[in-house]
Amino acid sequence: MRPSGRRRGRWRRPFLALLVTAAVVLPLSAAAQPRIPAPAPARLAPLTASTLDEAYAANRANAAEAARTAEAHGHHRRAAADRAMAEPSRTLLAFDGRGTGRVTEVLGDLARAERVAVLVPGSDTGLDTYARFRAAAAALHERLAREAADGIRTAVVAWLGYETPGTVSTTALTTTEADRAAPDLRRFIRGLHTIAGPGTRVTLVCHSYGSVVCAGAASAAAVDDIDDIALIGSPGTGARSAAALRTTARVWAARGTDDWIAHVPHVSADFFGTKVGFGTDPVSPAFGARVFAAGDGGHSDYFSPGSVSLTNLARIVLGDTSEVTRG
Repeated sequence: MRPSGRRRGRWRRPFLALLVTAAVVLPLSAAAQPRIPAPAPARLAPLTASTLDEAYAANRANAAEAARTAEAHGHHRRAAADRAMAEPSRTLLAFDGRGTGRVTEVLGDLARAERVAVLVPGSDTGLDTYARFRAAAAALHERLAREAADGIRTAVVAWLGYETPGTVSTTALTTTEADRAAPDLRRFIRGLHTIAGPGTRVTLVCHSYGSVVCAGAASAAAVDDIDDIALIGSPGTGARSAAALRTTARVWAARGTDDWIAHVPHVSADFFGTKVGFGTDPVSPAFGARVFAAGDGGHSDYFSPGSVSLTNLARIVLGDTSEVTRG
């Protein structure tokens, strides 16, 4: 039995009041986070297929310098993370060790790839926790290599190109960080075609709060820049529907049956210029996305090897959409 409109209204009002208090009145938790010192990012030539190796080398060198700086200031955990980034095998399109840190890493041969997945993370992702995000990218990359038809070349880009909000923080309730990040993601996608070629199919794979970032980037992206958008574990996008994203990309959505994000109320309001809440549930019929199966996993399980969600994500990236199992 569905609650009446009057009962829903009574429930939403106190919840919105709580959101407003958290997002507008309480101090931002990010303000208390230590700003870890690091050198400025490396100066790079415009990224093209021919300058990739130069960029990778420069960013590894910058990561090594960042590790020495962090160690000298007593930030041992960060120093270890930076040293991992500086290993010869790492292929970093971008690296910035300052603050919580930002990095864009390639898995595969980006210059020759015909199918590229760009992973956009959610909250609590920074250099200190980057290993788990990279593990997700690596799992998808391995699955793509296994599933791709003979001759189809693939690559995965782990895009930590913004300062993500903390899960338990006021910023996680608003679109503020996503609004700042969306233009950067949009520019990155545009530049990606310069590296990989105009015929390359690009899929955005957007986890949790990352789906809010992807929605903002997609709504103003050039036609044909993005072929597919997969929203997984999403609290909402800030848009009422997939059509409201104003993108030519196919929009997909999935949620594991054990994902706690299902209990986040799908409300949205604007208070004094701050947008609180993310609106329509992306897996609901009202949103209008192509809902695909994600199995019984939780919020961090979408890239688990052998999972239904990982298999379906690989099929979406490869363009094998008829093989995607629906939720």
